[in-house]
Amino acid sequence: MATPEAEEFAALLRELKDRSGRSYGVLAGKLHVSTSTLHRYCNGDAVPTDYAPVERLARLCAATPDEHVELHRRWIVADGARRRARAEGAAPEAAEVPAEPEVPSEPVPDAGAAPRTRDPKRMRITLAAGAVVALALPAALVAAYTGRPDHDSKGKSGAVAGAPTVTVPSPSASTSPSGGPSPSTSPSGSPSASPSPSRATTPPATVGVPLRVGVSSYNWDSPCGQYYLLDQAPQAVPPPPAPQDHRSWARALGGVDGGHMLLQLTATGRTADSVVLNAVHLRVVERSEPLDWDAYSMGDGCGGGVTPQTFDIDLDAAHPLVKPVAGQDGDTVVPAKDFPYKVASNDPQVLNLDLHTEAHDVSWYLELDWSSGDRRGTVRVDDGGKPFRTSATKGRTEYGYWPDRSEWVAQSSS
Repeated sequence: MATPEAEEFAALLRELKDRSGRSYGVLAGKLHVSTSTLHRYCNGDAVPTDYAPVERLARLCAATPDEHVELHRRWIVADGARRRARAEGAAPEAAEVPAEPEVPSEPVPDAGAAPRTRDPKRMRITLAAGAVVALALPAALVAAYTGRPDHDSKGKSGAVAGAPTVTVPSPSASTSPSGGPSPSTSPSGSPSASPSPSRATTPPATVGVPLRVGVSSYNWDSPCGQYYLLDQAPQAVPPPPAPQDHRSWARALGGVDGGHMLLQLTATGRTADSVVLNAVHLRVVERSEPLDWDAYSMGDGCGGGVTPQTFDIDLDAAHPLVKPVAGQDGDTVVPAKDFPYKVASNDPQVLNLDLHTEAHDVSWYLELDWSSGDRRGTVRVDDGGKPFRTSATKGRTEYGYWPDRSEWVAQSSS
């Protein structure tokens, strides 16, 4: 059943679609989605997990700058409602299998012993354990498929955190105002080999935190010269996929974000009460020489996407700061505006972060400070439980894909 927020979002989608005069089939083909999927978006039966196809649809339908802004706002609210509904629906299922002590295996009865009656409680425990194992197997297979060795001391090969998907990752959160190191970093400040057990076995730490913060886009000016560094020869690199699949494609190939990373954060309150966003801090986990890999371009040219508030972050600085800069909203220049901001369930805030390095391979994560009344805390934003990673492309051979030749062609050395 569609939520009211999804229906409000779908109403604007239908208006744009009808005004364009194009059929669902034509638009779906240009968006690289199925016709039935586009129908569900426009009927309110489904909400896209990533904003990229919505933005492309708006451009195809010649949406005005004001419509771009309103469509983005409605998507954020509808996506938040979808996540809340999913979380509320998952809670009872998680409680159906209570934790019980391990039951020792039964001894094999003697041949002459009387048959034993099955213990119904023991049978329930066995069935529940089997169900848990069955559910865990697909996740284990995905992890095995996407896993990659961690980078060595010379940085010649690198593991990219997170599953190969374009869905928005769930950030971790902390209500501690101390801003101390996260469980995913060791006391020395270097990245840990894997997320701590508590991240994998306990509910998200956002319980009690009055807002949600997530990554709504990894490239808010798509395609705009997006690059990935790959430790592979061009002959071994497959053609680039549709824009919404760029990141999962790069991850499957062991790629690292190259040069610039355009990260878009969406902050939404859990209730109608206002929550103040006080600051965003960047924490550098590790900085080393840039990777000696080739750079592969995902496309050329920039689009005029929605840019509510924009910040510049120089990863080469000794202490990278989140600096407000002027942004662009259609044909309108958005003046630079520093923190604080206010958010609520019906009033989200979008922050565009332009992170860049010209001389290093940098692992990093973000911390967003919030306050609400006499409460305050910090929400950590990372790459699926591990730090983000960005490496300079300067001096690396850049390749662009030529469809007419079905091959990657060297363009230049940046």
